[in-house]
Amino acid sequence: MAELFGLSVPFLLVLIGAALMVMEAFAPGAHFIVVGIALLAAGLAGLLVGPLLPAAALPLVLAAIVLVAGGTALYGYRQFDFYGGKGSGKTSDSASLQGKTGRVTRHVTKGDGEVKLESGGFNPYYQARALDGEIAEGEEVMVVDPGGGNVLTVESVSAFEDGIDRELAADRNRRGEDREERDRDGETEPA
Repeated sequence: MAELFGLSVPFLLVLIGAALMVMEAFAPGAHFIVVGIALLAAGLAGLLVGPLLPAAALPLVLAAIVLVAGGTALYGYRQFDFYGGKGSGKTSDSASLQGKTGRVTRHVTKGDGEVKLESGGFNPYYQARALDGEIAEGEEVMVVDPGGGNVLTVESVSAFEDGIDRELAADRNRRGEDREERDRDGETEPA
């Protein structure tokens, strides 16, 4: 059997394949796993059938196994999407930010400010400008115009409140006041 650095080639393939698979644990994202699986499979097959094959045929068999195992591993990786939602790693355009909500991290005016968007990507912090007036730090906002760059136009979520929202809030307040009044009078909650 062929040797390299005092080790058989199949055994060397097993070591390199295992090392690449371990490296994948430290840098996930299928950078090393596909090649690691291919080399590991070829090395194991070479250890099993290597003594039975002529020395001239072994490299051809190992190369074929690397191609088949690598192709299968790549297909499996893409088909089953082990590292997260399909297409979630793709960069989206700024138009996809419209309608996203977040919180003000630095007071937003018509000329300056900063927001942190929920699910806003790798860096969820964006420069922001208020559509109307000013928005205080900590207030919830919605992107009304992504602008195509790093500066978003935002509006306070409370500005989107309509008549139904006001009626629901008033009803919650009335129920809370009724509950407080019953508590003061010593009455129990109705079942």
